[in-house]
Amino acid sequence: MRNLSRRYYLFLFLLYFLGSCAGNSRVYVSVDGNDKGTGKRNDPFMTLERARDYIREKRMGEADNRPFTILLRGGNYRIERTIHFTDKDYNITIQSFPDEKVTLTGSILIAPEQILPVAGTDKEEIFPEANRNKVFMVRLKDLPIEYYGQLEPVGFGRPVTPAPMELFINGKPGHLSRWPNDSSVNIGKVIYSGSLADDKRQEGATFTYPGDKPYGWKHPEKVWIAGYFNHGWADDAVRLASIDSSKKAITTFHPHRYGFGSGKPWNQWYAYNIVEETDAPGEYCIDREEGILYFFDPGTLSTLEVSLLEEPIMEMLGASDITVKGIVFENARGSAAALYGTGNCIFSGCIFRNLGSFAISIEDATGFSQQPQQAFSSNNGIVDCIIYETGRGGIVLSGGDRNTLTPARNYVHNCTIHDFNRIAKTYSAGIKISGVGNQIIHNEIFNAPHVAILLSGNDHLIEYNEIHHVCMETDDAGAIYYGRNPSERGHLVQYNFIHHLPERYRTTAIYHDDAACGMKVHGNVFYKAGAFPVLIGGGSDNPYTNNIFIDCPVGIKVDNRLQAFDWAKPMIAPGGIIEQRLNEIKFDRPPYCTNYPELAKYWEEDPSFPKRNRVDRNLFVNVGQTVLKVDDGVNADKQFLDFTTNNLVTREDPGFIDKNRMNFKLTETSAVFKKIRGFEAVPFEKMGTYAIGNK
Repeated sequence: MRNLSRRYYLFLFLLYFLGSCAGNSRVYVSVDGNDKGTGKRNDPFMTLERARDYIREKRMGEADNRPFTILLRGGNYRIERTIHFTDKDYNITIQSFPDEKVTLTGSILIAPEQILPVAGTDKEEIFPEANRNKVFMVRLKDLPIEYYGQLEPVGFGRPVTPAPMELFINGKPGHLSRWPNDSSVNIGKVIYSGSLADDKRQEGATFTYPGDKPYGWKHPEKVWIAGYFNHGWADDAVRLASIDSSKKAITTFHPHRYGFGSGKPWNQWYAYNIVEETDAPGEYCIDREEGILYFFDPGTLSTLEVSLLEEPIMEMLGASDITVKGIVFENARGSAAALYGTGNCIFSGCIFRNLGSFAISIEDATGFSQQPQQAFSSNNGIVDCIIYETGRGGIVLSGGDRNTLTPARNYVHNCTIHDFNRIAKTYSAGIKISGVGNQIIHNEIFNAPHVAILLSGNDHLIEYNEIHHVCMETDDAGAIYYGRNPSERGHLVQYNFIHHLPERYRTTAIYHDDAACGMKVHGNVFYKAGAFPVLIGGGSDNPYTNNIFIDCPVGIKVDNRLQAFDWAKPMIAPGGIIEQRLNEIKFDRPPYCTNYPELAKYWEEDPSFPKRNRVDRNLFVNVGQTVLKVDDGVNADKQFLDFTTNNLVTREDPGFIDKNRMNFKLTETSAVFKKIRGFEAVPFEKMGTYAIGNK
C-alpha cells in the first residue's frame, strides 16, 4: 500500500464521499433562506421547522428511511415558538455548517436608534441627578413588546416558572436594579415572622432594617427582596407590602415558608426592581405600566437584547436517533431543550447560556396526554457541551422505571457547567439526576451557591468528575446531595475530584442526608472539601473505600439523628415519610428485596441506628479530625462507623506527584501502597473533562 499513488488515494476518498452522500440526504437552512425553496444548498429553507417537515414528507411519500442531515448556515435564528420533534422524527442529525456559528435565540436585538438618553426628558426626575447622564431607555411598546413576564416568588419550595424578560448587555445577562449593588444586609429584629407554609392566612413578615436607604424608594410595593430568610439552605424572593420609615421596618407581601428569622450569618437580604437604584453597569429596570426599559451605561455597548420566549427553544416528544451538534442556544426566559420519551437522542458540542431556567432536560413522557410510542427516555446523552449563566441550574437528567428498576442509561458526558443559579439559588443543581441507571461522567461543575449534583432514584453512576467552588453561599449543603429515602440505593460515586468548598458553614462534598443509604464511594479525592467532606446523617450501607482526603478540618462526620434528635425522629415513626416512601415501591418485594437485601430488613434492624458504613483502605493527609461523631450526649458509647485499622492517617506528603499544583496522583514508590493493604492507584489524571477527541 505504501507505493500507491496519491491519485489512487484520491479515487478511494471520492468513492467513500459519494457513498456517504448516497446514504445521507442533506437539507440546508439559512437565515436568508425561503421556506418555499427546495432545501438544497443553493436554495435553502429559512426555518428548522420547514426542514423537519420536508423530511417527514419525504419519508411518508417515498418510504425513505435514509438518515438525513439538516445543515444550518451561520447566523442568529430568532425562535418565536418551540421547535417540536415527535415520534414522526428519527434518524436525523441537526448541525451547524462547518466553521459557521449557528445560534438559536429566544431574544430580539434592540437597534441602536431605539436606545434613547434619559437626560433632558421628562423621565430624568426618576433618577438621582448624578446618574441621569448614564441612564438610557428603550420604549418597549414601540418595538412592539407588550408582555414582559411576571415577577414572582422564586426559591426553595416555589414552583418553577419562566423568568420575566431579561436584558442581555454585550452578550451577558444584566440584573434588575438592586440595593446594595454587590452585597446583602442583615435582617434586623423580626417583629412578626409571618405565616408558615401550611398557614392559610399567608401573611407576610415584618422586620427592621439598618440605615435610611429604603426611605427614598418611591414605590415600595414594587420592590422585591431576596435572601436566606431563615435556614441557610432555603433561599426565597418575595415582594414588599410597605416600608415604615419611622420605625425602620419592612413588611413583606408574601410569607416565607419557614417564617423570617435573624441572628444567623446567612440571614440577609437585598432589594431589587427599584428603578431609582439603576446606578451601576449591568443594572436595568422595567416600568411595566409605561413599557419603558431603563439601563445603566455599560461603558462600551455592542449589543442589547431582551428575552421573549418562555417555552423551550426545542422540544422532543417520542423522537429517536436525533443528534444536535455544534449549536448555541441562548437568551430564552425558560429552558433551551426538553426531551420526553426519547431514545438515542444526543446533544453534542452545543453551548447553552443566558437562560431563565435550566438548560436542558431528559425525562420520561409518562405525564403527557398524547403518549408517544416510547414513554420512557433511554440512551440519550448530553456530550461535550458547555452550560453557563442559567437561572435555575444546568441539566435535569432522568429516565428509567423505579417500580421495576429498569435502567434508562441516559448520560451527561464531558460537559462544563458553571455559573448557574442566577435566579433560584438552592436545589437547582448543575445536574439533577433521578430515575434509574443514569450516568454523570467526566464533567466539570463549578461556581454556584448550592449543590452541584442533586440525586434521587436508583443505581446511578457518578465518576471522573471535577467539582469545585460550589455551596458558596449556603449552609448545611453538599456538592453531591441526596436524602430522606432509604429505597434510593445502588449508587456508585467513584474517581471524582472535589475541592475548594467553603468551610464557613456546614458544607460537605458528599452529603447522605436524613437516612440516605446505599451509596458506594470509592477512589475519590477530597481536597479542601468544606467543613467536612463527608456527612452521613443517620443512614446505613454507605461504604467508603480507597478515597484520599487532603487538608480538611474533618474527614467524615456521622450522626444518629433518627435516634437522637427530636426533629428527625418523626421521619421513621409509623406513617412517617420514610414508611410512605418505602411502601411506594414495595421495598420488601422483588426487585427491591433481591437487588438490595439489606433493604428488606429495614424495619427489623432498628433504622434509627447507622449500620454498615464501612470505612476501609482510605488515606487521610493533614486532616484535623478523621471522624467526627455527633450525638448531643445520646448513645455516646456506640460506634456509628465501621472504621477499620486499614486506613492511613498522616501529616506528611505521602508521595503525591505535585501537591502544590494539585496533582494528587501518587508516585509508584509511595509508601501508601505498602501501608494500606489492597490500596489501588487512584486514576487522578483521568478526573474532570478531557479535550474533545482525546478520550
